[in-house]
Amino acid sequence: MLTWIDVIKFTNNGNPAPDRRVEKSEEEWREILTPGQFQVARLKGTERAGTGEFCERHEPGLYGCVCCGTPLFDSRVKFESGTGWPSFTQPVKQNAIKYEKDTSYGMVRVEVMCNVCDAHQGHVFPDGPEPSGLRYCVNSASMQLLETERKEATLVLGGGCFWCTEAVFQRVKGVKSVVSGYAGGMIKNPTYREITTGRTGHAEVIKITYDKDQVGLADLLRIFFTTHDPTTLNRQGYDVGTQYRSVIFYQDEQEQAIAAQVMDEMAQYFDDPIVTELSQFMAFYEAEDYHKDYYNQNENAPYCTAIISPKIQKLKAQFTGLLKSEVQR
Repeated sequence: MLTWIDVIKFTNNGNPAPDRRVEKSEEEWREILTPGQFQVARLKGTERAGTGEFCERHEPGLYGCVCCGTPLFDSRVKFESGTGWPSFTQPVKQNAIKYEKDTSYGMVRVEVMCNVCDAHQGHVFPDGPEPSGLRYCVNSASMQLLETERKEATLVLGGGCFWCTEAVFQRVKGVKSVVSGYAGGMIKNPTYREITTGRTGHAEVIKITYDKDQVGLADLLRIFFTTHDPTTLNRQGYDVGTQYRSVIFYQDEQEQAIAAQVMDEMAQYFDDPIVTELSQFMAFYEAEDYHKDYYNQNENAPYCTAIISPKIQKLKAQFTGLLKSEVQR
């Protein structure tokens, strides 16, 4: 999750690299944009408050750059700010947005642009709701509605050491990415050293991005309950502490209901009661780079062979139909 500190770092020290670049001449942009869109997106204009088509829209959807179509904001982080412009608390990805200092009109602000094509979107301010505290104030003319129902979804859960859960879900069909991190604690931007004390309240978790057309939430949760022990409180094997607790962070009532249903379904397969925590998702903080893709990079390390490899074998034995084709071979 990005905070104002991250915004300032990007503004002062340089932005994250975009996934791609789209560059066109002014004439080419004029051909594909309406005059109003061109004025805002390419000439850094601002539409009048309360006039944009997305100001009052709160239905599910994915918003993208009007110029290049890059996904920028999700309706799930859209909120009513009372300003007259669409407002969001986070971009869909850390590298989706480009940040630059704006000193126009006698003010010092942070301008936000599409990181792929440099289209002006609006500005970001540190007066948004918690936990990020950010308000991305965006012009409707800078955006287009890409999807009214997102095909991709995210799931945040913890089942002990995130090296284990990352390795398991990287091999599941329909999973686009798995990112290790921290959630459920009391401080912002915790470090691994801090969470290992057990005093921050965070759990080691993974954030799964998956294609709902290829794999469903219920199946992901069945894999989750099968590949870790949900009956041991604050413990997975030799890993002991609240940071290793079994937890599902639901993002809406539907996710909560499905998680509860699957938990009841899976209870019959365990001798002891399931103690998995169901908590409302608040914030996800990405782990340090050295944790990323750990099993794939260290498969022969003692911890990996003793702890993670058996989980992979159990996954292959019980969920063959849900594995990526390269894993099945």
